[in-house]
Amino acid sequence: MAKKSVVYKCSKCGYTQPAWLGRCPECGEWNSLEECILDSNAPKSSLKSDGTVLKAKPVSMQKVSQQSNSRISTGNEEFDRVLGGGATKRSAILVGGEPGIGKSTLLLQAAASLLPNGKILYVSGEESAGQIKSRANRLNLEAGSLEILCTMRLEDILDALDSLNPLVIIVDSIQTVYSVEAGLVPGTITQLKYCSNELIGWVKERDSVLFMTAHVTKDGNIAGPKSLEHMVDTVLSFERTSDEVRFLRAQKNRFGSVDELGLFEMDEKGLKCVSDPSSLFITRRKKETPAGIACASVFEGSRVFIVEIQALTVPAKAAVNRVYSEKIDSARVSRVAAVLEKRLGIKFSDQDIYINVAGGIRLSESAIDGALAAALYSARTDISLPEKTAIVGEISLAGEIRPVTKQKQRIKAARDLGFQKFIVPESEAGATQVETIKDLIKCLFVERC
Repeated sequence: MAKKSVVYKCSKCGYTQPAWLGRCPECGEWNSLEECILDSNAPKSSLKSDGTVLKAKPVSMQKVSQQSNSRISTGNEEFDRVLGGGATKRSAILVGGEPGIGKSTLLLQAAASLLPNGKILYVSGEESAGQIKSRANRLNLEAGSLEILCTMRLEDILDALDSLNPLVIIVDSIQTVYSVEAGLVPGTITQLKYCSNELIGWVKERDSVLFMTAHVTKDGNIAGPKSLEHMVDTVLSFERTSDEVRFLRAQKNRFGSVDELGLFEMDEKGLKCVSDPSSLFITRRKKETPAGIACASVFEGSRVFIVEIQALTVPAKAAVNRVYSEKIDSARVSRVAAVLEKRLGIKFSDQDIYINVAGGIRLSESAIDGALAAALYSARTDISLPEKTAIVGEISLAGEIRPVTKQKQRIKAARDLGFQKFIVPESEAGATQVETIKDLIKCLFVERC
């Protein structure tokens, strides 16, 4: 990284030179040369023509005009949902995901939809222009006016931005971009921070939107410094559960909720929105439901999903039992199992516990506790739950079933999918109320209400 350098600038005519002189050679004024620092870390957009930095000054809130029509639709309902209603102008969005999951496809489809709104610049450091055009043709996208720039040099990108002034900039991927000011090796921490700062600085001063794709590590985290996620406004994570289904989540969103979930299916024509999301998480069976299966009604953002929780218990293979759960926090599973063992006397301490969620969705809401407890009890006793039963409720350490929010919406969503029995912690028409975990188990497995 280049260091700060000092120049001397005439306060009368603006003439600069590297050494101090008593008299300005340009205008002849005496004692007018003042010391100025050239900051190579400052964004190019904040530099004057002579290389000095424009100083930022405070502005009264009363003089600030509110930005109108600040959101633009990407043309994809699920994508807009996760972004909070569309992409916000003067914002930077980072999209992370494993290789081949569909990041480039999603952004290319969004670029084609956004073309009627203004110029779109697609910067690729990984693919050639011919490869991008082949993908667009394969997806039947009308993207003839899309501007494509295949380069890894930041300086080339900034020149293109100044000449085109695009509405949307897509950089695929940020790890391939480098600047001569920060070295010649792409992907380093210094390069990522420097190049991202320059691009974000350019967007913040114009009514544009910046999308950047990013590689991820084997743990699923975005590769590079954590500060990269703090520099952008929105961080999106692209996940997959199978070859066809993709989940898009917001890990950070300054302009919307981080609870929304976008669902996509991948086929030969690209990514498509899932028309019936609930069908992804429920197994349609012709025979009786086996033991260890329970259904819960959960909220993901503004939508309700009915999910199927699957449990299996087997004798522990070692001296200490283990919990194998990827989609539900293993600590939550252990806690619910401990409450069952304490309050009902059914032993789990000598069992290995396996937990799965149909469709591969990750669950973190406390409302799944009741269904998780029912699935564990069913798996341990090998007794199946009643057909078409949905369970809602949070379990306390005292064995109480605590209320959850939006109970009516949860019941309505389950009823629309054909569920006939509802176990809830608060009184509701057409549902059975339970107050403790003993009542829950008695209702499901003893009374068969």
